[in-house]
Order: sequence, then structure tokens, then C-alpha cells
Amino acid sequence: MEKGKATRESIVQTALDMVRGEGFEGLTIRKIADRSNTNVALINYYFGSKDRLLSEVIGIMLSGFRDSFEVLEDDSLPPEQRLKSFLLHYVQGIERHPELLLRIIMMGTGAGLASSQQEYGAFMRATGFDRIKDLLMQLTGEQDADRLMMMVMQIFGAVFMPILMKPLLEAGAGIEVPNVERQIDVLLERYL
Repeated sequence: MEKGKATRESIVQTALDMVRGEGFEGLTIRKIADRSNTNVALINYYFGSKDRLLSEVIGIMLSGFRDSFEVLEDDSLPPEQRLKSFLLHYVQGIERHPELLLRIIMMGTGAGLASSQQEYGAFMRATGFDRIKDLLMQLTGEQDADRLMMMVMQIFGAVFMPILMKPLLEAGAGIEVPNVERQIDVLLERYL
């Protein structure tokens, strides 16, 4: 591998590791340069800005979610099992990258966040919403596109919000959050 490519990959990997370990807040080009044994000028040379570097990191993180959607097309599974398998797989991605979801969904549209939200939105439009809506149509018989989209949002919220709130609920409120599979089973039992 040529030295320039190796250096670029080292910077990306360092930034990815830092985001996974510390989140996005407080991440600076100087810290990334120090940990990747490079310098700020080199990071700017390869990426132009911290936002472009983080955009690449977010793209790598999002690629891990793409596999989750493949189970939606597995016709060997009954529709309800496909939905459950998808949700479990997707949750595993969230558990690996909670900082990504917090950054994209929970933190608004401040500077540097809009591009992350746009990337996630484009990813979901291209990869997932239609597949999930089609599956919900099979399961419920619902035909109205707006209602199907609301159902998608409700399912996402019901499954993912407890995961994001788990530290607060368990440590702050003393509430034990049931495991994700149990939550999904109850949701599907009640919802479908």
C-alpha cells in the first residue's frame, strides 16, 4: 500500500476509533492528528476539513446498517420473523454505534450535524423505508402510504428509544430495561 493511502486510512481509522470511544463532541483535528501520529496540515490535505473527515467516518458507520435490510428480502422467513430479525440486527448496529444515532437524530440541526442527518436520510430512503413499508403492508393489509410511514416511525421509536435511554433509565431512574428481543416480541404482539 502506498504511504499516502496508508496515512489517509490511518487518519480515518483513528477518527472512527475516537468517535466510537468518546463520541463526536470534543473531537478536534488536533486530537485526531496526535493520535494518528500525523499533523493538522496532513489531515486538511487529505480531507479539507473536520466535517469532511467526519462525513467519511459516518459513511463507514452507516455501511454497517446496510446488512440489516437484507433480511427484509429473505422470503424464506415469514413476514413477522423478517421484521423481528431486521429490528434485532439494526439494534445491534445501534448498540455498536450509539453515538452515531444520537448525533444524527437527537441533536438537532446545528453546525456540522445537518450533513450527518442528510446522509442518514439518504441512506434510509435508498435502503430501507420502502422495504419496511412493504413488509408492514403484507403484515397489516394497510395500503395508505402516510399511515405506513407513521407505522415505520412508531416501530423505530418503540424499539430504539429505550436503547438510547437505557443508561438514563437504569442509572438515573433505577428502571431495569428489558432486553431488546423481549421488547420487540411485546411490540409485535401488540402492534400486529
